[in-house]
Amino acid sequence: MLCNVKTAVAATLLLFCVGAIHAADAAHAPKTLSVLLTTAETGFDPVVASDLATLNLLENVFDPLLRYDYLARPLILRENTLRAMPRVEDGGRSYTFQLRPGTYFTPDPAFKGVRREVTAQDYVYSLKRLYDPSLKSPWLFLFEDKIVGDAALKGAGFSYDGAVAGLQALDRYTLRIRLTAPDPNFLFYLAMPATGVLAREVVEAYGGQIGNHPVGSGPFMVGEWKRSSKIVLLANPDFRATVFHAGPKVAPRDRALAAALEGRRLPLVDRVEVHIVEEEQARMLGFLKGEFDYLEQVPESLMDMALAGGALKPALAAKGIVLSRFPVLQTYYMWMNMDDPLIGGYSKEKVALRRAIALGYNGAEDIALLKKGLALPAQSPLPPNVLGYDPAYRAPAGYDPALARALLERFGYHLGPDGFRTLPGGKPLTLEMASEPGTSGRLRDELWRRNLTAIGLRVAFKSDKKGEIIKASRLGKVQMYETNWIADFPDGDNFFQLLYGPNSGRANYARFKLPAYDKLYEEARLLPDSPRRRVLYHDMSQLIQAYAPWVLLTHPISADLHQPWLKNYQRHPVEFTAWRYLDVDMAQRAAATRTAR
Repeated sequence: MLCNVKTAVAATLLLFCVGAIHAADAAHAPKTLSVLLTTAETGFDPVVASDLATLNLLENVFDPLLRYDYLARPLILRENTLRAMPRVEDGGRSYTFQLRPGTYFTPDPAFKGVRREVTAQDYVYSLKRLYDPSLKSPWLFLFEDKIVGDAALKGAGFSYDGAVAGLQALDRYTLRIRLTAPDPNFLFYLAMPATGVLAREVVEAYGGQIGNHPVGSGPFMVGEWKRSSKIVLLANPDFRATVFHAGPKVAPRDRALAAALEGRRLPLVDRVEVHIVEEEQARMLGFLKGEFDYLEQVPESLMDMALAGGALKPALAAKGIVLSRFPVLQTYYMWMNMDDPLIGGYSKEKVALRRAIALGYNGAEDIALLKKGLALPAQSPLPPNVLGYDPAYRAPAGYDPALARALLERFGYHLGPDGFRTLPGGKPLTLEMASEPGTSGRLRDELWRRNLTAIGLRVAFKSDKKGEIIKASRLGKVQMYETNWIADFPDGDNFFQLLYGPNSGRANYARFKLPAYDKLYEEARLLPDSPRRRVLYHDMSQLIQAYAPWVLLTHPISADLHQPWLKNYQRHPVEFTAWRYLDVDMAQRAAATRTAR
């Protein structure tokens, strides 16, 4: 063997041999995908979790009935644990689902050594959990009052054993759901992580700790879990045979990707190492050192590390790093608590205060300085490519600080001796905005401070982790907060429901309760994308801007980076991850990271 030769070229040969050994090790090592999440997970209970980090994990561990086609554009749903797409009858009021035999839960002591198959009754039980009053599921609004007989699941009489006429397992593999009225988005709900299937005996074995004991039937299972630090998912060895087949609606630019995946059994990797990295600079530096295989939505504050003149920096391009721009189905907005005594309410002076704040927001500065040009101004709650989006719609008023100042004066918010405005009657006025720590949070705070100071409003910032802010928001204890909503399903209903009165305390963080808006929404949610629904959406947008529970900000265009050794990467508009489709060239990664060291 060359490795035993002792000659003048031994040093060179040694390097060669070391490289060969590393390559051999890489070839035999478990194929591992390395990714990051920007916030900590909250627990593995599908009906309870609503934070983005946990949803990323849930969709890889638990199985809803349906999922999206990976490459089809426009988006379409496909069967997941079903033999075929459901049979729809009675004008869209009845759905019959035939489960595919051979889907099994991962092993758990709760099964007492028995290999446990997923049945139709498991889906009945899992959907009933959404109604369990002890769980307070943030996803209940998707189903409440829509399933025939679901009134039996409400209140003190809730029971998992009670019969619900519209939710029945007809036999081991047949599930029937009947609705009180057609819902054009109903099948979208059945592709969400919240409707992933659980086994009743597992839930009952762990009780209130079920979120700490994930037992699903998806492509991955939890192998290691260090809370708020690292989660290792292992390919589920018992995952049903799932072979990728591209549908007929693959976009031309994705045909090569479809060909590369065709006929391959999923998932393609053995492990997914998930790291929680909340600090923005650590995410970027970790990616540049090869620690992570992709980085989605490069942080605003660090764009200059990756981009120059809107293009990937030459030094990164030379390493084979790939930049892709992705129009996220996402809306950034700043909501104001309509129940807050200072800023809330529907009186003329309170509406004037909120409208002035909206008029004082400098969207062009936000997009140019913070978003580095990678965003569109939000005219309505709907981002482009969502059903119901109207590209011709324009907000009735934009950035106009002079008008904002005039409006405040007109309704009694006069300037005091210190240059800041007082409440009508002369009492001090200080707004309080919740804020996230980190560079991007501080930059957003500074933009808001500058915008509000320009119209004479004083603002104080209260910093906390996003998860804590969301918890306080649901309790009505936050006055103002800039946040964003990413589509759970690709329809405008998913955005307009954020201001529906009955959703207050859940997705409606602004606690907006306007009968005129609710009436429009209730009509619109029963309609498919149509001229009538677009009229309703127009009128709802006008009411949002008239009463100003929100300041509409931007629709981001995400700058995503991925490493040259990552294969099949394509970001999906709705699903959170593509982990089951991704492949890793371990030898290429080993060579690249060794060179970097």
